[in-house]
Amino acid sequence: MSPAETTAAPPTAPAATPDDHPHAPLATEVRMATFRLARRLRSQRAVDSMSDGQFAVLAALKVHGPHTLGELADRERVSAPSMNRTVNGLEEAGYLSRTPDRDDRRKVNIHLTDAGLVVVEETTRRRDLWLEQALGDLTDAQRDALTAAAAVMQEVAAR
Repeated sequence: MSPAETTAAPPTAPAATPDDHPHAPLATEVRMATFRLARRLRSQRAVDSMSDGQFAVLAALKVHGPHTLGELADRERVSAPSMNRTVNGLEEAGYLSRTPDRDDRRKVNIHLTDAGLVVVEETTRRRDLWLEQALGDLTDAQRDALTAAAAVMQEVAAR
């Protein structure tokens, strides 16, 4: 038996098929609508060539401040080598910089540059504008329904 055969976990079958669950149709509809809306929002960006992963790093630095490479990798749930490639590309483009930590010279902190901040703010502005325009085409009742749904979606996402 090879080492891979001894360490690989056997595949497990789901406890029930999705169609067996009483909420399966709703789950499918919500998932599909959420992904479609997210895809439309993601298409609104300041730099067309920037990947979603690259933008997520810039946005994380704007919201949460400087991070080490390991902290960014953990936050984005990717490996450190993968994050290093992403950070290298963003650094080469001038969107972020690396500086030695003041207290621990072994650590390097990654900061958003002014150019990176512009990308985040412009992308956010474009996404908000697209959504504001789409919401403007809805009825008051539809906007009220989305307000209620947004609160429920936040609750579900927090689980």
